[in-house]
Amino acid sequence: MAKAKGKTDTERDSLAKELRSLIPKMDAQGLAFLVEQSRIHLYNMEVVELNKAAAAAKAASLRKGAVVKKTRQTKNDTLRIEGTKSGSSYYLYYQNSSIIFSRDEMIRLVKIVNIKETDLEIRERLFDWLVRERKDFFAVLPLKDKFDERLKAFAKLIKKNFKLRP
Repeated sequence: MAKAKGKTDTERDSLAKELRSLIPKMDAQGLAFLVEQSRIHLYNMEVVELNKAAAAAKAASLRKGAVVKKTRQTKNDTLRIEGTKSGSSYYLYYQNSSIIFSRDEMIRLVKIVNIKETDLEIRERLFDWLVRERKDFFAVLPLKDKFDERLKAFAKLIKKNFKLRP
């Protein structure tokens, strides 16, 4: 195990060194792309860890002989948001998937859904922000366009659970 970890550390160090040598040659657009990809990769790593922990907890529960109660999901309980204890991030759960939003992202979403515009204009702004800032969102909550009823439910959920401070 230590041998494998040492090999991984060496590989990581050599990749980091190569990346550092390439940075001076990159333009701003290339660096922005790498930063975006890095953020997505870090997020995906976090999701993998959370899924592993959830699977381990479920397996432990099953080993103890607990009965896993299946509940019928209604239209209202398929989409929910839960904050972490620290308040630094928020999870959106939809069916068997979830996505995490930072506090700053959630503040931005709250501002979007509270703009004094029509419902359709709000959904359009929300959809555009998700396309621009969080493309990974669509893997969890597949939306067709700004007219999708799930987008309307998402906006309603944010508006219901979060208030703007004056």
